[in-house]
Amino acid sequence: MIRRLFQSLLFVLSFASALPAMAATRVDDLVIATADGRNLPFRVEMALDDESRAKGLMFRQSLAPDGGMLFLWGRPVGIVMWMKNTPIPLDMLFVDQAGVIIRIARQTVPYSLDNIPAGAPALGVLEVAGGTADRLGIHAGDRMVHPAFH
Repeated sequence: MIRRLFQSLLFVLSFASALPAMAATRVDDLVIATADGRNLPFRVEMALDDESRAKGLMFRQSLAPDGGMLFLWGRPVGIVMWMKNTPIPLDMLFVDQAGVIIRIARQTVPYSLDNIPAGAPALGVLEVAGGTADRLGIHAGDRMVHPAFH
């Protein structure tokens, strides 16, 4: 009886110790306001530090249709992305500090080590499931609405 109680307690403690790591990813609401007046809602994981930006969406097998990951740097920089260890195609929406989409890399190739540059200084990049930009009619010049942009 005591042994079973002890084993149960160990199981609960081991699970509880994993909770902070599982809960560490911040998820925010983000809207893409299109030039034709539509507001497209997304729930995005936030990649705000070097570690989360380096890992990104690596090893993910799927992504919700309204999901994604928003990578942010503290100031506009020459962002270059890649698809290392990423098994699903992505659309990468590069954005300036005002939230304006400056470039879209559509249907990026899974596992590719090719550089995918923003093409101009950017504050961040939103990665969404490949084909999302075409499916929703998102274009360069559309605007992201999120507290990170002003």
